Amino acid sequence: MSIARILVPPNAKRGELVEIRIAIQHPMETGFRMDNNGKVIPKNTVNNLLCRYNGAEVFRAEMGSGIAANPYWQFYIVAQESGNVEFSWVDDRGEKGAASSPIAVTA
Repeated sequence: MSIARILVPPNAKRGELVEIRIAIQHPMETGFRMDNNGKVIPKNTVNNLLCRYNGAEVFRAEMGSGIAANPYWQFYIVAQESGNVEFSWVDDRGEKGAASSPIAVTA
């Protein structure tokens, strides 16, 4: 499973636009490189990223082979209520990863 570093503000005011960031530690092999023996390294990229805020999908990304190693995403959500921002992703090998962070929303 890949390791991720996420940044979600711990507190926000209701209706405030908050920045969400995630960086996933993953080699992102394109399938075009060769190892030291001349054998092609199989393609293995994170191909699907999903973010849910209190269970509702708020962001989805589907990637191709052109994305860099250790991919990073940044987007915004509107703080509505206290809860969790949850991420899940899957790579070409079927390996899944997940991470979450709480956010406290005040009136």
